Parts: sequence; C-alpha cells; structure tokens
Amino acid sequence: MKILHYIPSLDLARGGPITAVFGLSDALAARGHDVSIATCEAGEPPVGWGQFSKRPDIVHLGGSPVGVKFFSSSQRSAIAPLIASHDVLHVHGVWDLSNVQAGKLARKCGRPHIVSVRGMLDDWSMAQGALKKRLVLAAMVRKHLTTAKVVHLTAQAEFDQARKWFRGGTGMVIPNLLDLNPFRDPPGPNEARAKFPQLNDPGVRNVLFLSRVHHKKSPDVLIRAAALLRDRGVTINVIFAGKGDDDYVRSLGALAKEVGLDNRVWFVGHVGGTLKTSLYQACDVMALPTHQENFGFVFPESLAAGTPVITTKGVDIWPELQSSGAARIVDGTPDAFAQAIDELTKDRAALQAMRPIAHEFAMRTYAENVVLDRFEAMYRYAVGVGDAPSGLARA
Repeated sequence: MKILHYIPSLDLARGGPITAVFGLSDALAARGHDVSIATCEAGEPPVGWGQFSKRPDIVHLGGSPVGVKFFSSSQRSAIAPLIASHDVLHVHGVWDLSNVQAGKLARKCGRPHIVSVRGMLDDWSMAQGALKKRLVLAAMVRKHLTTAKVVHLTAQAEFDQARKWFRGGTGMVIPNLLDLNPFRDPPGPNEARAKFPQLNDPGVRNVLFLSRVHHKKSPDVLIRAAALLRDRGVTINVIFAGKGDDDYVRSLGALAKEVGLDNRVWFVGHVGGTLKTSLYQACDVMALPTHQENFGFVFPESLAAGTPVITTKGVDIWPELQSSGAARIVDGTPDAFAQAIDELTKDRAALQAMRPIAHEFAMRTYAENVVLDRFEAMYRYAVGVGDAPSGLARA
C-alpha cells in the first residue's frame, strides 16, 4: 500500500503529533508499505528513525512553516501529484488549513483521506479562541472531517469530546504507536543519577515532569505542591525535563525561589535516548498536572519504565491509565497533587511493588504489533480492500 502522511511541521520540539508521525511512518515502512511524509517544515528525525531497509521518504514542500493558512501555489503544485500517486492520504491536525486543502485535493483526484485530530477538538482546546474556531469549523473544517473516510482519535475520551463537531462522519480509536524497545531492556537508574546528582539525596522523593514546559501543562502546580509538602515535613525534588519558552521557564524559577524551593526545583532541558529512560526509572513518580492531552506519550512511557503516574482527567487516556493500577487521576490543584505524591511515595515497599505492574500493563496495552494491525486495517478499509474494522463508529 502507498500511504502519504501530511503534517505541517516535522520539528520534534512542537510535540507529540510529530513523534507519532515519525514512529508510525517508520513502522509501516518496516512492514513493507511505501510511505512518504509531506511537510512544510522539515526537522531532524528522532534517533534511530529510518534504520530499516525500507525508509519513508520525506518531501519538503518549501515555503512557510507551521502556521501557514493555505498552501501557496507552488506547495499545492508539489503536493497534488504526490497525493495522486498514493493510495491514501493521512493528514495530522485540524486548524492549519493546509490540512483542509490537502483533503480537498485528495477528494478531487479520487483518493480517500484520513484525519487525525490530535486533541484539537477536545473541550479544553475548543474553549481556546472558541468563536474563531467555530467559524472556521463551519466554513470548511466540518466538511473536511465528515468527508474523511475515517477520523482517527487516540482515545475513547477524545472521540466522546470530538464527535459533536463531525456529526455524520466516521471515527475510529487507535492509540498512538509507541516504540517500546527502550523499555524491554531498560538501562536502570544509574545513568540519570550520575548525570543529575540531586536524585541521590537520601530521604528525598523525586518527582519527574517530562514534557514541554508550557502553561497548558500547569508546571506551577507542581512547584506549589512541593511547597505544601515541605510545610508538612516532606521534601521532594521536582525535575522539569523538557524545553519551554525562556521567559516562562524563568518565571517558574522565580516562583520556586519565592516559595523557598529554588534548591529543590530543577530545569534540566530536553532529555532523550537512554538518559530519558533512565530518568524515568530514577524518579519515584512522573507527575503532569496538564489541562489537556489527547494521548501523551510520556504516560505509557513512564509506566513502561515502571514509574507510576499522577495526572488529571485532562488526559484523554486517563481511564486506561487508571485501570493500570499504577496511576492516580486527581484534580489539577496543588493540594491534590501534593496528596497524591505523598500517598504514592511514602510507602517504599508498595511503590516498588507497583513498578512491575506498571511495566506489564504498558507493554501489553500498547504492544506495537497490535496497534500496527489496527492502523493497517484502517488503511485497507479506507482504500476499499478490507472490511470495516472493529471499532469503527459513526459520530
């Protein structure tokens, strides 16, 4: 099968959707499919990507990067024959209108298109710039969704929130494809402990925030939670691993100093490779008080590393996480996070017993072959060579 992905940017710093596209395209190519990715902003692939004998092609359309409202004439001229030469087009995202254009070009040349909405129709997301989004939805995005052969969601909770915006369309829930290889023989905590000596303080509990440092993720909640715990006689380190706007990161540093925790709050920047896996293992819990995530790679990754998770119902896979037995789903307040951190980390024996439970759940629930089988079934259905796959549902 010839599969074309379109995503406006392939800059990994822009978050999970780019990681998802790289991982899915590589795995599909490894299964023998001809896979291409078209983009307006190229970026460095993740380490280890494209190492199979069959590698996806990346086609840079040139011109404006992410944020472009429409394709330029040269971009349109470049992508139109590319769409026509593939069996199916899979676009990622909603609000960049080049996605809508790509879907229209697919319909024009008789090719089916699939849309991954990537959390952009979640209730929290739709409340941001609500009027503008509703106008654009009515003008062109709703047709783009309802004429898609499949609208792809990564969690049932995402489908439940999004379906009201594409009534009459067809949705299917498939989780993002994770690379679980780093967690089959993980490196252990020592690499992270050597890199970050603060993790070695005896009697201090280590809490990891691994994500983009952005106000949507509410990193300030963890700093205030750490202050509450300090006042109750519990000392924790909070390790922020991820990039963020410099001014915003500085404001968080100022908050940590204001509450007297500048020696317990650490901003270590982007962490990848074996160091990332080791950092998961070196911490007691991974906590993310986010307002909204449609999937969030860090949650199943943390569980796969054997590290319990604390997060909110803003994460669309929260029911799955809760069913693992190694996650706490709480309100996004400092008090709720302080309480959950304390409860999960104070009994060291119970915490250690939870680690293999977390690992086994993630490896079973997000097994690569199972997830890939479902994506392939969706593509076969889209091109008319397969029966309707299980999980397909009208919105």
